[in-house]
Amino acid sequence: MFDTQDPPREMDIDRPCAARIYDAFLGGSHNFGVERGFVERVEETLPGITETYRENRAFIRRAVEYLLARGVRQFLDLGSGIPTIGHVHEVARRRTRHFRVLYVDNEPLTVAHSAPLLADEPRAEIIRADCRDPESVLRAPEAAELLDFGQPVGLLLSAVLHFVPDADDPSGLVRTYRAALPPGSHLVVSHVTGDRDTRAMGVLEDFYAETADPLRARPTSWIDGLFGDFELLPPGATYLSAWRPDPDQIVTSTRYPLLYGGVARKSG
Repeated sequence: MFDTQDPPREMDIDRPCAARIYDAFLGGSHNFGVERGFVERVEETLPGITETYRENRAFIRRAVEYLLARGVRQFLDLGSGIPTIGHVHEVARRRTRHFRVLYVDNEPLTVAHSAPLLADEPRAEIIRADCRDPESVLRAPEAAELLDFGQPVGLLLSAVLHFVPDADDPSGLVRTYRAALPPGSHLVVSHVTGDRDTRAMGVLEDFYAETADPLRARPTSWIDGLFGDFELLPPGATYLSAWRPDPDQIVTSTRYPLLYGGVARKSG
C-alpha cells in the first residue's frame, strides 16, 4: 500500500519548509530568512492568516489536555515539526510528571533543531522517520523504548496529512495506524479544507506550491472518514475554533475557517 523505498528526505535550506514555516508563524526562532519571507508574503496577501496557525496550536493544547484528563499518558505525534512554543510535552508536564511523547518528522534539519530542545526532557524524544512508512515508525527502537502499546496512546496527526499526496493514500495510511493502536487510544486530526473559503484556501495552496512541502486541501467529508469506526468525542469533527473552546473563549469563526478536525476514541 505504501512505498517504503523512497529515499530519505534531504536537507534543503533554499526552499521554505513546512515545519519551519509553522515555527515562523508561531513566532519561534527555529527558522530561516526564506521562511520568514514566505510568512510575510502570505500575511500580506491574506491579512490575519497567522491566527489560523495559532488556532491549530491552541487546538493541540486543548486536545492534549482533554486526553490527559481522560487518563492518556503517552503520545505519538506524526509530522510533529519543531516541538517548541507550547507543544505536546510542554502541555503534558504542566499536568503530570507521568507522560511520554515521541515526536516523528522526516525533515533532517527539523529533527536536528529539535533534539537539543528535548535534551533535558527524558520523557520526550524525536526521531527522523516518514509517517508514510508506518513500520519504520512503529518498529523504531525509540518507539519500543518510550511507548507501551499495551496501554492507550494519543496519536496526533495535526496539520500533516494535507502534505501527504493522494498517491500515497493518506486515508489508508491513517487506517493502518488506527489498527495498530490499543483499545482506549485516541486519534487527534486537523487538516485544511476549502469548504468554507475556497479563495483563501486556493491562495494558500498556491503559496505552498513554491515550498518543499506542497499541500492539498480536502473536503470535510473526507476528513470525517479518517476517524473510521472510532468514536468521535463531543463536539465531533468541526472547525477547530469550535472544538471544546476554553471557558472564557467566545466561539467565533476565524477570519479564514480553513482548519477542521476532531478527536476520536478506539473502543474495545
